[in-house]
Amino acid sequence: MVSRVQRGPIADWFWTIDRWLLAAFIALMGIGFMLSFAASPAVADRLGYDSFHFVRRHAIFLAPSLAVMIGLSFCSPRMIRRLAVIILVGSLMMMVATLFIGTANNGSRRWIVLAGFSLQPSEFLKPAFAVVCAWLFAEHHRYPEIPGNLFAGLLFIISAVLLIAQPDFGQTVLLGIVWGGIFFMAGMSWIWIAGLAGAGVAGFLAAYAWLPHVTSRIDRFLTGEGDNLQVELAAKAIQQGGLFGLGPGEGIVKRRLPDSHTDFVFSVAAEEFGILFCMFIVAIFAFIVLRGLTHAYRERDDFARFAVAGLVLQIGMQSIINIGVALQLMPAKGMTLPLISAGGSSMIATCVGAGFILALTRHRPEKRARQDHFFQPGRSRGVPAE
Repeated sequence: MVSRVQRGPIADWFWTIDRWLLAAFIALMGIGFMLSFAASPAVADRLGYDSFHFVRRHAIFLAPSLAVMIGLSFCSPRMIRRLAVIILVGSLMMMVATLFIGTANNGSRRWIVLAGFSLQPSEFLKPAFAVVCAWLFAEHHRYPEIPGNLFAGLLFIISAVLLIAQPDFGQTVLLGIVWGGIFFMAGMSWIWIAGLAGAGVAGFLAAYAWLPHVTSRIDRFLTGEGDNLQVELAAKAIQQGGLFGLGPGEGIVKRRLPDSHTDFVFSVAAEEFGILFCMFIVAIFAFIVLRGLTHAYRERDDFARFAVAGLVLQIGMQSIINIGVALQLMPAKGMTLPLISAGGSSMIATCVGAGFILALTRHRPEKRARQDHFFQPGRSRGVPAE
């Protein structure tokens, strides 16, 4: 235990970090590693690998992911902004390169090989996008003459075009939700709300009409016809598990699920550990979102408020989409369950977002000083000092 009277980077970090949020993130990573033992051996056997191939791969990425999260949590808000810009630019450049030299898989180009490692640049785009958009909206909110809203809109358009070109409609929708959520917090007018809602509906209809893979997935979801084997198996695994599950290693349906270790790891958790355990996982995600929004509500700095809200909204919506697909409540979409599904790019990128959240929610002396000055006796909230 670190004493409160100690001074130094580690002691300051320990007493200013939100330890509950940190524990929640680490708990999800631990659950993900445990579930890799249940979900991945059958997949590895089908692909001709050693049974624990994906377990070892998952373990290899745990240490650097945790190091990234802890390391970023030491950063100041200014450093977070700068790092987010660097990650955003790098991700956009790699996404452009992916369209030409990326690895094709299931009809899409989302991965690029760098130094022998396969990366999905769009995963790293997401946390950086949320932070940079929050900064742009905050600057416009602070200085109306700065066209931050316009730049944030252009950034979303550029990102969406690159994602659709891969194609990856699900990530496009997720970015749109995050962008709209931050814009709403920044105080958009009802005219903008109506306009963006109309644009969202038009975009969805256009994707359904012009993107064959989107049309196919929505039609299969609505009619139940076509190749629905994977989502049907996922739902069956959840039903098999009941309240308490069949027990570790006793799952049967999971052995037939092609993506049991990634997109449908929630179904494996339900089959072997039961619905109650799945409710515990959902509760952790809900806790992260609610605690993050509580921090955002109390935050006086526009940038930190928008960024924290956007980042936890991103994690929350991604988990909802993944679980919704497993429960057959949404059309099939290849989206991982944050910090639980196997996947190096996904885990490291999510830990980047988690590190950003932990850094921006730390209790800093300069923040307290500003708040004490802001709420001097006799001064109403929101009225600056003379």
